[in-house]
Amino acid sequence: MEHPPYRLAEELDRFLGDPRDPTETFSYARCAELDEKEEFPADICRRLEEWGLAGYYVPEQHGGRLHDYEQLLQLSRTVARRDLTVAIGHGKTYLGGVCVWVDGSAEQAERLGKDIRGGHAVSLALTERAHGSDLLAGQVGVTCADGAGDWLVGGEKWLINNATRGTLLSLLTRTDPEGGPRGFSVLLVDKRTLPEGSYRHLPKVRTHGIRGADISGITFDAAPVGRDALVGREGGGVETVLKALQLTRTMCASLSLGAADHGLGLTVDFAEQRELYGRRLVELPQARHVLATAAADVLLHEAVAVVASRAVHTQTAEMSVTAAVTKYLLPSGTEQVLGDLTRVLGARAFLKDVHADGRFQKVERDHRIVGLFDGNTLVNLNSLINQFRSLVRGHRRGTGDAAGAAAAYDLTTPLPPLEPAKLSLVARRGSGVQAGLKDSVDALSRRAAKSPALAGAAAAARRLMDITDRLHTEMETQQGVVGDVPPEVFDTARRYALCYAGAVCLGLWTHSADAAGTGSAGALWQDALWLRTALDRILVRLGEPGTDDPRAYEDLLDHLRATRTRGEVFSLLPQRQPGHWTGTTGTTGKS
Repeated sequence: MEHPPYRLAEELDRFLGDPRDPTETFSYARCAELDEKEEFPADICRRLEEWGLAGYYVPEQHGGRLHDYEQLLQLSRTVARRDLTVAIGHGKTYLGGVCVWVDGSAEQAERLGKDIRGGHAVSLALTERAHGSDLLAGQVGVTCADGAGDWLVGGEKWLINNATRGTLLSLLTRTDPEGGPRGFSVLLVDKRTLPEGSYRHLPKVRTHGIRGADISGITFDAAPVGRDALVGREGGGVETVLKALQLTRTMCASLSLGAADHGLGLTVDFAEQRELYGRRLVELPQARHVLATAAADVLLHEAVAVVASRAVHTQTAEMSVTAAVTKYLLPSGTEQVLGDLTRVLGARAFLKDVHADGRFQKVERDHRIVGLFDGNTLVNLNSLINQFRSLVRGHRRGTGDAAGAAAAYDLTTPLPPLEPAKLSLVARRGSGVQAGLKDSVDALSRRAAKSPALAGAAAAARRLMDITDRLHTEMETQQGVVGDVPPEVFDTARRYALCYAGAVCLGLWTHSADAAGTGSAGALWQDALWLRTALDRILVRLGEPGTDDPRAYEDLLDHLRATRTRGEVFSLLPQRQPGHWTGTTGTTGKS
């Protein structure tokens, strides 16, 4: 099956050239050098501008190229696969613009789109030194003596990506001294219009990972900002931000996917080359187990991310659930994958100058921050907890946008344009992913009746459905929790995210297996290979007995090794060769 988002990502990968060649702008050697110097990758970002990546941060209706959020996911994943610092430093502009795409005026959006396409960086200024994720405690505010004219902005925003390099900021500002949910507004602040002395940049913060990124801050001192900078309505800033974060949290999946691609590839290559006890490491049972389970988790995460990026268009009103699950599951799951892979690499996982330019230790520490920004793990689990009531009610009634979920699962279905007005802070009718779970299980069971190879997957699917039913009964006793949330309720939300992921995997396979089961990735779909390992991983991560299907893991590892040999990306869908450099860690010339 030809899948346009993958094809577009391959075009970008080819344009960027062979990262093993130190003369290339976007090379592994250059990224390591910049990391050591803690220097922003400006030359690499200019290379991305040459290709036109910034155009994909701007919706088509505002003059850009963004019409398919899976395209943006795959493009960002391609950059993150090479270097997370670059992906985060350049991609922050998308994050900075989203509030305007969600709630801004047509004039604001057109003007901002033109600036972004012109290479101007945009930042999202939410957090403050004393308040962290507590947006309602923010102190950056405005004054206006006569209630008219310009606002005068004062206060400090801190730990802001691109606060110094950004030309514009989407600034969450207290516009009512009393604060509260209706006491904040988003202002699109253009630093080019501010008088000298009305703001100053704070020093770059030295970080453990993404060392070259512009993580800094900005202080305003009676900075005059016109009323036309207001995004949406006055007092609606928190709602605007929370809706915008539903999109950005979903797109953060691309960073975890790229990090996992990089880390898994490095580890497989090392295991193929390293000899231990007279055998190659890849032939030893323990190493094979680690590699195979990591590969299963990578494909499981890819399935969730692909469906989530499509659900932006097809299940927009349920993105409050989709985004929270995705932003919790992928960063935390990828941290676990990278941690497990260190058991194969050993000391080389932590050293800079011994193996592959120290790339594994870099990707592992760079990725740790992904789970923190745009809402950390607890924030996203708490978002699910706050929706237990509607999720339980929807599960009991069988409501939720099941048709939208089915459209997200079917990779041959064209995506409708995104309608930001449909974004909601709560999935009021429940989850369409969960509402469609039984249909997916029944469809797999019908196939299993004709194909014995699917019997194990069908049995695992039925177990998952039973677990999901019991989980919703448990959620019913925990709905309405406010204040200090007990640890066991967070664990319920964690298990809900895993059950949701299992339902996504079942829906994706049953709706797309016939179309996707061709080409170089066809073996992953035949006999439900990737689905069998994904369901096993979900059950194990739920604390349940696995499916006892070692053959599936052996076949999955064989496929992973073959893709590395062919120079292809290990992925759910067929890949053309993006370049011979994808499959090895050695140094060669340009392709």
